[in-house]
Parts: sequence; C-alpha cells; structure tokens
Amino acid sequence: MSTWIFLRGLTRESRHWGEFPQLFQREMVDAHCGVTQVVVLDLPGNGSLHAMRSPLSVDAMADYCRAELVRRGVAPPYNILAMSLGAMAVVAWAARHPREVANCVLINTSMRSLSPFYQRLRPANYAALLKLALPFRSAGEQEEIILRITSRRALTRPEWQADVLRSWIAYRQEFPVSRANAVRQLLAAASWRASGAKPDARILILTSEHDGLVDTRCSRALAAHWQTSVAVHPQAGHDIPLDDGAWVAQQVSKWLADAPAMSRSTTA
Repeated sequence: MSTWIFLRGLTRESRHWGEFPQLFQREMVDAHCGVTQVVVLDLPGNGSLHAMRSPLSVDAMADYCRAELVRRGVAPPYNILAMSLGAMAVVAWAARHPREVANCVLINTSMRSLSPFYQRLRPANYAALLKLALPFRSAGEQEEIILRITSRRALTRPEWQADVLRSWIAYRQEFPVSRANAVRQLLAAASWRASGAKPDARILILTSEHDGLVDTRCSRALAAHWQTSVAVHPQAGHDIPLDDGAWVAQQVSKWLADAPAMSRSTTA
C-alpha cells in the first residue's frame, strides 16, 4: 500500500503526463506492488499554479511540494517519480528530509557538479529555446517546438503528434506559463548544485539513449556517482513517459519487486 507523487519538468504541468498515471497504476496493481494512489503536483508557476511566481531555487520548489502535500493531508513517507527539473526538486527534498522520501524514480535529470552545461542542455536546442522566448510565437508554434525537442515518437507518428499538440495547446491557452516564470525555472535548474552524497532513499534512474534535450551521459554519471540502478531506453526522447509510458511503468515495477538484484545498467 503506497502513495506515489509525480512531478514534471520545466514549464510543464500535471496534465502533460497524459494517460501515464492511469497506466502506471494498472502496472503496479498487475505487478502486486500495492500502489493505492498517484498524486500529481504542479510546480509553482506551472499549470494550475501559473499565476504564482516560480522560485529561483530548486530547494524552494521542493518546499512548496512538501507544504502542498501536507495541505492535502497526504502523509509521508512518499514514493516520487519525477522528470528533469522535477527530479532535481526530489533530490533536494530527499537530501534535506530523508525520512519523508522512501523511493525515487528520476527521469532524464542532471547534476551541475557531475555534468558540464553543454550536456545538461544540448547546444543544438539553444536556437529553439530562444525562439520560445519571442513574443510573437503562437501557442501552437511554441508547443510544436517543445514536442519536437522532447519526443522521438512525434517524428514517426504524425497523427499521434497532432493529437498531442491539440491537447498541449489547450493546456497553454488555459494556464499560460509566463516568459518570466520560464526563465526563472531555467535559472533555478542551471544554478542548482546538489550535495555529492547520495540521499538515503532507494533510487532508480531512467534515461533515454536519444534524449535530444539532456545528454544521457548526465543520468549515467549520476547513477555511477551514487552507485544506483539505471535503465536506458534505446529509442525514446527526453519525455520517456510520453514516448513509452509502458516501459517506464514496467521498469519501476521490476525495480520495486527486486531492486537489490536489478542490474546496474539495463537496456530494454
């Protein structure tokens, strides 16, 4: 019996998980992992919290999430699955409040002390990210850019891509993330430096060989530094739950069933 908290990344909100929370729950039930609920949270400045000012520090983002769970009556210990900037917040959370976090699944994240800036944000994306900051870009153009740099599946599935874009554009129109908040989140991610010590929580790191946004070497370096489990998707882009949510859920269920015996590095 357990609770899982889901956190997204830079400028993304809880609805960007799509059908993954339901898929994850079904996999956990089928694998007899005892998940009772999945709680999806927005980081300040994103989604339902788009009117809030995004913190300039990852630690402050983690503090907000902790306070929000208390407000909702969700008690620790927590199991947390998070991507990118959300995963940074989880590491900060687990390091500062070790009794609150039992298991962490970190997807395509990075640590400043272990990886150079050009791996943490691939230079090929600099021009695209600058385009996102231009005021005359429509919601459709902005979301198309984001999907192109975060998904590999979108390259080969045009009908699926169109469906995703329709949803993402609607999210942006309802809860627009301000340019100021996007910059604040980017600065928080770029400046965050975690302590070198591994948190007490059990950790699984998931990464993708063809992540076009963050070099997979960032996740591999983190796993090697902490001597923790890592699984590598051979085809997905940065947003693995979007490209292959079933793979993510299966990796987590296998890891929960037999974490000590799991290979340090596996490719499915």
